[in-house]
Amino acid sequence: MQKQLYYQYENKLQKQIIKLCHSLELSLHDNSLGPKIYTNYQRIGLIVLFLRSRKALRDFVSELYESRWVMWLGLKEIPSKSSIHSWMQKFNLSFLRKLLFQTVEKEKPSVMAIDATGIDSWKRSRHYERRIGEAYMPYAKADVFVDTEKKLVHDCILRIKPRHDVLGAKTIFRRIKVKETLILADKGYDAEELHKIVAKSNNMFFAPIRKSSRNRPKGWLRRKAFDNPPAEKGMRSIVESVIRSLKVRINALRSRLHYMKKREFMWHVIIYNLEKGLQNLKALLKLIFQLAFLDRAVYLFLGRSLNLNLANLWFA
Repeated sequence: MQKQLYYQYENKLQKQIIKLCHSLELSLHDNSLGPKIYTNYQRIGLIVLFLRSRKALRDFVSELYESRWVMWLGLKEIPSKSSIHSWMQKFNLSFLRKLLFQTVEKEKPSVMAIDATGIDSWKRSRHYERRIGEAYMPYAKADVFVDTEKKLVHDCILRIKPRHDVLGAKTIFRRIKVKETLILADKGYDAEELHKIVAKSNNMFFAPIRKSSRNRPKGWLRRKAFDNPPAEKGMRSIVESVIRSLKVRINALRSRLHYMKKREFMWHVIIYNLEKGLQNLKALLKLIFQLAFLDRAVYLFLGRSLNLNLANLWFA
């Protein structure tokens, strides 16, 4: 049975983490017997804070003693670096994907876009690379599926070796949950098979036709997209902005094992969605105030009902 967490929200990110755990009906503890020092909520919160800090694990743990997050999370004691590392191994990729889907569960986008990028999967020293010359630099291939309006990531795949764009798109489109949505892509995703998969889920797909000696492309759905390009096709570039935001956070994947690299990337995407959701909420409330000319009492009432401190936003 789900146990509610009763904490006073001291931080907006803390509120988002609690809501995420409650929406999954996550139990406080996985063990019925034995010590219960840390809850699952505290574990997820500390992992989010660690990856968000971009610091070494040893430095992150040492700085926890000076942080207010110990009080906000209700920690009985500060965990060791090996404990946090074992927690990152505890949550597998299927659980992290549920967390990601939960961050966008209520979203109903009308236009979405997909694109792929390469991410450094080896943390190296630029100094020694310059001394020894060009070294082999392995990189992972990430496919990202994005809402072009709110810039939230709805799904993603990380492959350890370079693969064709169509392979990642097949996996993402087969588990797509949105309906009646236009999906945009670049020429790398131009394939009749992708059109068929998207059509089965009652969505529309558009990718520019690759250069060919033919005047008209093969495939009925490809020809249909070629003859009737959507007016929103220029919105595809928004996915590149989202990828840029993710790559600013991820200088290089730190994990050594291939399955831990995938989990690390998924954690970064979840953190991005949590922070982006807070930005979208603030922007929406500010727009409501500017358009409807709400008085200050109504505006602050909205803030209290959403557990946000909007006093500074009112005067912004």
